[in-house]
Amino acid sequence: MADDGLAARISDLMARAKADLTELVGIPSVADPRQYPPEECRRAARWVADAFAAAGLSDVRLVETPDGSQAVLGHRPPPPGAPTVLLYCHYDVQPPLDDAAWTTPPFTLTERDGRWYGRGTADCKGNIVMHLTALRALGDDIPVGLRFVAEGSEEQGTGGLERYVTEHPEEFAADALLVCDTGNAEVGVGTATTTLRGLANVVVTVETLRGEVHSGMFGGPAPDALAALVQMLSTLRDPLTGATRIEGLDCEGVWDGVGYDEQRFREDAGVLDGVGLTGTGSVADRLWARPAVTVLGIDCPPVVGSAAAVPATARARVSLRIPPGMSAPVASAALARHLDDAAPWGVQVSIESESSGAPFRAATDGPAYAALGEAMSEVYGKPLAFLGQGGSIPLCNILAEQYPRAEIILMGVEEPRCLIHAPNESVDPSEIEHMARVEALFLRNYAAAHGG
Repeated sequence: MADDGLAARISDLMARAKADLTELVGIPSVADPRQYPPEECRRAARWVADAFAAAGLSDVRLVETPDGSQAVLGHRPPPPGAPTVLLYCHYDVQPPLDDAAWTTPPFTLTERDGRWYGRGTADCKGNIVMHLTALRALGDDIPVGLRFVAEGSEEQGTGGLERYVTEHPEEFAADALLVCDTGNAEVGVGTATTTLRGLANVVVTVETLRGEVHSGMFGGPAPDALAALVQMLSTLRDPLTGATRIEGLDCEGVWDGVGYDEQRFREDAGVLDGVGLTGTGSVADRLWARPAVTVLGIDCPPVVGSAAAVPATARARVSLRIPPGMSAPVASAALARHLDDAAPWGVQVSIESESSGAPFRAATDGPAYAALGEAMSEVYGKPLAFLGQGGSIPLCNILAEQYPRAEIILMGVEEPRCLIHAPNESVDPSEIEHMARVEALFLRNYAAAHGG
């Protein structure tokens, strides 16, 4: 479909996009009242509501979700015979973590080396600005119906919007759902994320003694709870390759989408010189097609202040990311069973299942993906690539359950160099510009596919 000046209009809007993102990043909308006042999230929600109302949405309003956060909802009725598209984003952000690790203030947008730095520049306020830029470029010529939602507690994972969707499904019904909280494989490679890993977390506790005892008097025959726990955790990985190995789970899956260059992965992940990657197969296999275990934390005596005593108890939080096709309850049970079976010396073990979430796989053979492929090819000059993502977005599974006939597309401005969730998060402004154009072209192409 002819561009008819769309690219030029979006280019002209980039100064406004930067101003918008500067304002949004300046609002520390961390949805954790223990760290930041909740008024900041409400201020961000109001900013988003006002901006999208001005961009042409009607019935824009703030609704309270079951976890107490506010979601921004909006609607634009479809022209006769046209489909409806849901636009998703979230306005809450991760906390800065280590302020001292930021080169520039986390809540001040700063331009450096061609990128825009600040918390939320990519995840997910950059996607908010992407949506706004696309709608402004189209003006009154929006050829589809729109539904809009901006979530207010996505980073906290408290599930407010997921529960609200199940209670009010009519407010989110659409033919295609653009979940804009991912991004391209790298800058300049138009990509849709088609799979998300699920999650199964457990907390394992090991007890051996009624209380700590002197290591000089009792060490040797007295069973060390921490040593037992370390031995149990070590069985979760192959001793030579470090690959995840859990009895009862397929740990040899193969990824069939775009790959992930090993050297680029090392740079993106910040792997130290001389340290090898764990696992076997391609990096993409390990990231998106196989389960991956991580020991998130251990409760045990700290080094500073530790006594000459045999530990009587130790505890660890273990996370298992699981690929599409694997059941979260089955994986959680297998992880618990594996740890229990690995316990040495008859130690007492208790395992508590914690958070879990199902993996997700999108169907990519419908008209929405065809329309997206055309838009990506026009903007980036190469075919649409398919990518997996290691993180979990539970909302995708809720949307798939509620609207089984709708196509779900995950895309956005968050490529690996963005360092989302880490200090010095940034976005490449060219990705905002190009992905806004992709979104605008997608809406046109999708309407045309329906005869609009």
